[in-house]
Amino acid sequence: MKYLTVLSAISISLALLTACNQTSNNTANVKDSVSSDSTKVNLVTMKDDQINSTYKSYTDLKNALVSANVKNAQKASLLLSETLTNIKGCGNTALIAKEISNSTDIKEQRKSFIPLSSDLIALMKNAEVEKGELYVQYCPMANSGKGAFWMASTKAINNPYYGEEMLNCGETKETITTTK
Repeated sequence: MKYLTVLSAISISLALLTACNQTSNNTANVKDSVSSDSTKVNLVTMKDDQINSTYKSYTDLKNALVSANVKNAQKASLLLSETLTNIKGCGNTALIAKEISNSTDIKEQRKSFIPLSSDLIALMKNAEVEKGELYVQYCPMANSGKGAFWMASTKAINNPYYGEEMLNCGETKETITTTK
C-alpha cells in the first residue's frame, strides 16, 4: 500500500511537471524534484545579519503566497520592507515589499512578488552564504506566460505564483551555495 502511495505521488508530480511545459537547457543545475531529499529543509544562514533577516522575511512571504494567506503575506512583506530599508541600494525593493504589505489581493501580491524576487535573487548572489543552499526556481507559466523566478530553501517546488492551483509547476534553475 505504501509503495502504491509513493508511486502515485511520483506519477502526479511528473504529470504536473509535464503540464507546466518545462524546458531544461541547463540540466546540470536542475535537481530532481521527486528525489527522496527534495523536501528536506535546508537551514540557510547568511554571513551578514541584515541579509539573513531579509532572507528569512522573504521566505516567510514566499510561503504565505504559496498557501494564499494574504494576512501572513502582509506581515512578512512589512518586516521585509523594514529590513530592506537598512540595506544600501535596496530602497526601491523595500517599496515593492511595502506595496505587498498594503495589498489585500493575493493576485496583486503575487504580481509584485515578481520584481521583488528578481531584486532579492541579485542581492543574494552577491551576499555571502555561511551555511546551506539557496535554490533559484522558475515557473514558465507565471507572469502571463513570460515566466518568473523565486528563491527557496528546499529542492521541492512550491510555486508562490499559483499556490495550490499549480503547486509543483516549476524547476530549479540555479543553486547559490557557501562561498569558499
